[in-house]
Amino acid sequence: MPRKKLAVIIGAVVLVAIAGVIVATRDPRAPAPDPGPISEETTWAIGETTVYATITRPDGDGPYPAVVLVPAMGPTDREWNRPDLPGTNGSGRLLAKELARDDFVTIRYDKRYAGEKAGENIPHLTGKISLASHVEEIAGAVEDLVARPYVDPDLIYVLSHGEGVFHALNYHLEHGERFAGLVLTGPPARPMIETYIDRIREMYRGIPGHEDVVPRFEALVADFLAGRPFVPDPDLPASLNQQVQTWSNPANLPFMREILPLDPADLLPNVTAPVLVVIGQKDTLVDWETDGALLQAATAGLPNITYEFPRTADRMLKHDLRPREQINPQEYNIEGRVLDDTTVWLITEWLRQQSQGE
Repeated sequence: MPRKKLAVIIGAVVLVAIAGVIVATRDPRAPAPDPGPISEETTWAIGETTVYATITRPDGDGPYPAVVLVPAMGPTDREWNRPDLPGTNGSGRLLAKELARDDFVTIRYDKRYAGEKAGENIPHLTGKISLASHVEEIAGAVEDLVARPYVDPDLIYVLSHGEGVFHALNYHLEHGERFAGLVLTGPPARPMIETYIDRIREMYRGIPGHEDVVPRFEALVADFLAGRPFVPDPDLPASLNQQVQTWSNPANLPFMREILPLDPADLLPNVTAPVLVVIGQKDTLVDWETDGALLQAATAGLPNITYEFPRTADRMLKHDLRPREQINPQEYNIEGRVLDDTTVWLITEWLRQQSQGE
């Protein structure tokens, strides 16, 4: 064998041997790799029902600031998944992990009529779902956090989405401004019923013979909100009669009569705690320009409220580069979708500044 080649082989063997010695003699006192966030399940009772939730936290003693994650409308679960949307890649779970990495404890919960355990609660909820019942769920989440030794009870925040904004605001105002700060994502700027009627108006605009659909639907809604029994309008499309009939179902009352006319612009100016409002420019339900302007006008001159409109965030705060009109809401939670980095930074940086008094 040529002497040069032999020298190369011997050198390689020596390097491997040296590396082995270094590994074998590594200081055993060196810190182990960071195991990442810790997750644990928790529950609390409200009457005959049970709320199921998940705590996600840093691996340490704390005390840490904490965030209650409040899901959006309907059967949205703790992960911010819905049974009518494909995929289980919910933004609630992703946000909890991001916040834990920034040293925040989070608690996220299934509304009692959502998630895997909904079936055991629903028989006890007929006629009892209301704005107050949603506030009870948030109150239970806060109490759970306060009881944990690694949570700073004076630094509990809320991060709510969509309809959850109403519940976060109601809890906060009814409990002596309990939260140290509020993050409101994708909030409507008008009563939900106005948004719904606008959709009907767009659907039937310019269709011959349907000029009276919106006035008739508005009359049906007025009867519903006034507490009158549901009587279908034979001159309305069946789908619109069915919608109001669904609202009138005992399982959905009194909640629908309370939530539909509620205006967040009436609640927000009453908050004195710091507030961060986030509306993604790719949100297909809430328009960052129109709705953002309405909310800003309602809170003009209030220094405690900050607005952010991240350019590449969709309704569920996922990253999306497509034009807004090309976004399909059915794709929000499919596998592979990721949170918008800018939005995550805006939220975590704002929370960090608030928790550190900056």
